[in-house]
This record gives sequence, structure tokens and C-alpha cells, in this order.
Amino acid sequence: MMKWLRENKYAAMLLTLVRLYVGWAWMVAGWHKITGEKAFDATGYLKGAIAKPVLETGTTDLVYGNFVAFLKNFALPHVGIFNVVIPWGELLVGLGLLLGALTTTAIFFGLIMNFMYMFAGTVSTNPWLVLLGFIVFAAGANAGKFGVDHLILPYLHKWFDKIVNRFHLTFKLR
Repeated sequence: MMKWLRENKYAAMLLTLVRLYVGWAWMVAGWHKITGEKAFDATGYLKGAIAKPVLETGTTDLVYGNFVAFLKNFALPHVGIFNVVIPWGELLVGLGLLLGALTTTAIFFGLIMNFMYMFAGTVSTNPWLVLLGFIVFAAGANAGKFGVDHLILPYLHKWFDKIVNRFHLTFKLR
């Protein structure tokens, strides 16, 4: 199954549809935050996630205590950074997926954002996007075969090979 997903031309066509759907969802989310009437501000969301964290049913123990500590001690005091990173990250993930440019990298960061939203207690479309995102991520380069990846990945492979060879020769000579 993995070989088919990562190498098959028909899988690449199906993955293109999935990639476009997920990319559109991310792009629209970011675009609305960037172009909204009011400037995007995550302060209320962060305060809500801290005030009402995900609790274990029955015991009311924190499920993601370390994540709540991160929100309280880092994200909220530095909310200005998150007010820029979140909308632009969503937009760039969406554009990367829509164009099929650095597809695996784009879906990786999209999955990271989906998990952060779920750790904060937001369900929304996140589980659906995670499921589809893992399929795209598992497919690797085949998910971007009908996109810009088809053109740029061979160039990037050559570039990284040169770097690895230089690094290898540097340590070999010592």
C-alpha cells in the first residue's frame, strides 16, 4: 500500500485532489485572519485555552498540562509573535499545498498547527485535516508530483547532495 501511495501515478492524481482540498482549507483560514476587518489577535483564544484546558473525563486532571504551561508562560507573553506567525503560517501552508511546492514540508507544518489547536481544546475541522494530512505526508514527493515539486525537487536533491558531499569530505580529511 505504501509503495502504491508513494510511487503510483494514479495515487498521485488522487493525492493532488486531497492536497488541493487541504491546501484550500489552510489558505482560506490564513487569508481570513490576514485580511479580516479587525487585526488577528490570539490573546482571547490563548486565555480561553488556559482558562478551560482539556481535562480528563471524571478526574478533571489536565490532559496536556505541559502545553497549558507553554501557553501561559510563553505564548501569551509573546502573543505578538503568534499574531503574525499563525495567519501567515496558515496562508503559506495553504499556498504550498495548492501549488504542490515543498508539499511534504508544508503538510508537516500544517499537521503541527492542527495538533497545537487540538491540544488547546479546539476540535473544529482539525481531526479531518490531520487524517488527510497524514495521507499526504505519508505519500511524500508523490503528493506534489502534479505540482511545483516535480520541477524543484530534482534541483534541491542536487543542491543537498553537494552540501552532504562537502560535509563528508571535510570530516574525511581530518
